[in-house]
Amino acid sequence: MEALILYYDDTYPSVKEQKAFEKNIFNKTHRTDSEIALLEGLTVVYKSSIDLYFYVIGSSYENELMLMAVLNCLFDSLSQMLRKNVEKRALLENMEGLFLAVDEIVDGGVILESDPQQVVHRVALRGEDVPLTEQTVSQVYLFSLQPPSRFEFFNFPNNPLGP
Repeated sequence: MEALILYYDDTYPSVKEQKAFEKNIFNKTHRTDSEIALLEGLTVVYKSSIDLYFYVIGSSYENELMLMAVLNCLFDSLSQMLRKNVEKRALLENMEGLFLAVDEIVDGGVILESDPQQVVHRVALRGEDVPLTEQTVSQVYLFSLQPPSRFEFFNFPNNPLGP
């Protein structure tokens, strides 16, 4: 099983402290059926999927329902983006989408969005801003199928090369 933990503050400043915390949190959560735990003065909500664990961690004063809303939004957004294939390999191939989704859901610990539909929509819009040279063939193809936002008419002469 793999876990992805994004650190937004310096509670665990060194890699050694982060690894110890991650080991502790995994040992406490991987064998239980519950969705919430208290660990080291932190409130932890979590969800597993095939070969991944997703954690949202807040202070002991945080509302568990709000943390669970963030977790569900992240999981449901990824599920839609990965076409219900939320597993390690698919996630590793789409890490950019994961980070964009996290950016749309929270910013510095402030919850911005809890609707997975909105998150997926915004991630898709941000994906369209990628320069043409960095887009995949499927992205270019899908963009070419979209109708133009406005119609422009051009008048071409019957014989453009002259008389």
